[in-house]
Amino acid sequence: MDIYRFWKDVLEQNADALRNYFDENAYINWHCTNEHFNVDEFITANCEYPGSWAGEVERVEKINGLLITVTHVWAQDRLLSFHVTSFIKVADHKITAVDEYWADDGIAPDWRQKKHIGRAIN
Repeated sequence: MDIYRFWKDVLEQNADALRNYFDENAYINWHCTNEHFNVDEFITANCEYPGSWAGEVERVEKINGLLITVTHVWAQDRLLSFHVTSFIKVADHKITAVDEYWADDGIAPDWRQKKHIGRAIN
């Protein structure tokens, strides 16, 4: 499975292409919002999400049948930005399960800024 192509299709909200990546019994968990989806529900949630999106896969790790990705996702207008960590189980070149953790990008909390600890990663 081409993980970069998968993420391209996710970001382009390409419903027809997305269906081909998944085993028919696959599930997707979005842990930060406590949501469990089947494939059809995931495609609806992803492809009907408002706006146009772009992104970049920043890291990929492979452990047997598990792909771990860290992807920076942002709205085309740049008003929203997220990082998502995805644990993607693959068998026979199809996704069987996804566990994702989405985080809003933003600045460090005020209390840490006041302590003058840490610095920007980039």
